[in-house]
Amino acid sequence: MSKLNQKIVPHLWYDKEAKEAAEFYASIFPDSKITDVTTIHDTPSGDSDIVTFELWGQKFMAISAGPYFKINPSVSFIVNFDPSREKDASEKINEVWNKLSDGGTALMPLDKYPFSEKYGWIQDKYGLSWQLILTNPEGEERPTFMPSLMFVGDQCGNAEEAINFYLSVFKNTKKGHIARYPNAMEPDKEGTIMFADFSLEYQWFAAMDSAHEHKFNFNEAISFMVYCDTQEEIDYYWERLSAVPEAEQCGWLKDQFGVSWQIVPSEMDEMMSKGTPEQLERLTKAFLTMKKFDLAELQKAYKGS
Repeated sequence: MSKLNQKIVPHLWYDKEAKEAAEFYASIFPDSKITDVTTIHDTPSGDSDIVTFELWGQKFMAISAGPYFKINPSVSFIVNFDPSREKDASEKINEVWNKLSDGGTALMPLDKYPFSEKYGWIQDKYGLSWQLILTNPEGEERPTFMPSLMFVGDQCGNAEEAINFYLSVFKNTKKGHIARYPNAMEPDKEGTIMFADFSLEYQWFAAMDSAHEHKFNFNEAISFMVYCDTQEEIDYYWERLSAVPEAEQCGWLKDQFGVSWQIVPSEMDEMMSKGTPEQLERLTKAFLTMKKFDLAELQKAYKGS
C-alpha cells in the first residue's frame, strides 16, 4: 500500500499556526514536505488555512481554525528510529529531539529505559507531543509514526475495550503487542494497558491507560480523518463511530471514548487543492451546513450544478 493512499490521516487543529507548525515539522523530519495549502473563507472562524503535509513519507493535515481546541498529550506521536532502516538512527534521534526541544518541554527525558536504549517524550512549542524511540528492529516492521492514544481520567482503563472496538469497525486490521501493568504500579491498576499497538487499515496505532493525575483528555485538536470512496462507506463509519450527537459537525464526530474522527470523501482533497475560488466557496458553503457528509450534494456544489 502506497503511503499516499493512506486511508487514515492524523489531523491537527491550531488557532493560527497550522502552516508555521507544518513547516517546522517538515524541516525536522527526513523526507518531508508541505504538499498543499488552501485557504477557505467565511467559515465560523473566518479564513482558515488547510495544510496538507508529509513527514517521513506519512501524510498529515492541519487547519488554522481559531482558539477552540488546544492540542494536549492525550494523543502523541511515537516516532520509531529503527537502526535496521536508518543507519545513523541513534544520532538522528538526538538531532530530532534537539530541534523539538526548541521552546518545548520534556515530559520524559531522552534517556535509557528498560524498554529502549534511547527514548524520550517531548511536548513541542506548538503543544504537540512526540515519543521518540530507538526501536529494537526485531519483529514486524513498524512505521515511522504511530499515533498513540492515552486513556486518562474517566476513560482510564478503557484502552483494551477501545482497541477491540476499533478492530471490529475498521478493515485490514491486526493486533500487535500488549503489555499490562503489573502489580504495585499504583495508581495504575494491575492488568490495565501499559502499552499496546494495533493496526487499522494498515496504519499502526498505540494505546495506553494512565491513572496518574492529568489535566487533559481527548478533544478535537487531534482527530483522525477516514477517507471514504462512496456514500455507503461514509454511512458505515458514521453509524459505527458516532456516539455524541452534539459533536457531529462538518464530517466530524466523536466516538464513545471521546476520540474525534472526520469521515470524509476521498475526493475532498482534490476538490480543495484544485478548485477555483468559486468552487471552493460553494463547497465550503455546502459542507458547513452538513453533519454527516453527503457526497452527491458536495459534488453538485463543487460543479455548481
